[in-house]
Amino acid sequence: MKTLFALTALLWNFSPCWAQGGSPATTNGVSGVPRADSNTFRILRPGTMSIIARDPQTGELGVAVESHYFSVGPVCPWAEAGVGAVATQATAEPLYGQLGLEMMRYGKDAPAVLKALLAADSASETRQVAMIDAKGNVAAHTGARNSPAAGHLIGQNYSVQGNTMSSEKVWPAMARAFEQKTGDLVDRLLAALEAGQEAGGDIRGQQTAAIIVVSGSSTRRPWKDRIFDLRVEDSPQPITELKRLIRLQRAYRFAFKGDDLASEKNWDQAINSYKKAVELAPEKEELRYYLATVLLQAGHDEESLPIFRQVFRDHPIWVEITKRNVISGDLPNDPPRIQRVLDQAVVGNRK
Repeated sequence: MKTLFALTALLWNFSPCWAQGGSPATTNGVSGVPRADSNTFRILRPGTMSIIARDPQTGELGVAVESHYFSVGPVCPWAEAGVGAVATQATAEPLYGQLGLEMMRYGKDAPAVLKALLAADSASETRQVAMIDAKGNVAAHTGARNSPAAGHLIGQNYSVQGNTMSSEKVWPAMARAFEQKTGDLVDRLLAALEAGQEAGGDIRGQQTAAIIVVSGSSTRRPWKDRIFDLRVEDSPQPITELKRLIRLQRAYRFAFKGDDLASEKNWDQAINSYKKAVELAPEKEELRYYLATVLLQAGHDEESLPIFRQVFRDHPIWVEITKRNVISGDLPNDPPRIQRVLDQAVVGNRK
């Protein structure tokens, strides 16, 4: 029987780096997910609908998945900036993600990689796998032993797939939504998941979802290349929760950008960036507080005071944080101006 060692040997032949330096360490991936050579009986299979895609304008690559399965995020979606994206599901084998990306990193296109890995996998007929590389080449496989309804549909720069679905209408609905949706890649991936759920989704119901979007080119700093990397481990409405988290991530990205601009004393753009953050997530008091802080640092005291007042009224702990921020240098050490800020707590309490 072909084993995990066959996969490793195959990858050795593909990769000049490993051919010179030795084979990679193997891994079980996630607890409960068997190796390719395992005969373990598994009733808890991550029956999943997913989409992999590339934005031809930006080069961004992404994966979005939803399933009735606990914590699908560590198992099914894989992506690397400037390399490719993988979705591995049904009897999911995380090695398809790990080895697939490694082989694409060394120049093999997605169809060649998937073909090679399937040929080395004795359990390939229980798998459902889709891959896309940085050039937009797409490949997908739905094994004959997948739980019905199961299938996939490949389009330009994307593939949608599902198994254990309520019907065969699910993945075509996902494809239509992705093609018709405007906006950036994360919006289009989310639209595909929503359409799949509206078409019936997993026959067992909803539980978990995840999304990864990476940059079109690598900075060699993976934490910078991951634009979105969000998971909903367990929820009665995981796609709705994922949508909320995406909104928050957009808001905090504006906030982080505002911090960078403030560090450069580019006050107008920093203020504008923080205002966008607050507009996206007004319920987050720290974003409102940081906007007030940037306004104060920029000399817009009168504009900052009503925001401080509202935050202090709703969340008094920020009064103490303000005092500490003066000590740390995050607020100006200007006693009269800081006292005006602290006085807003008294005014706010009177309302």
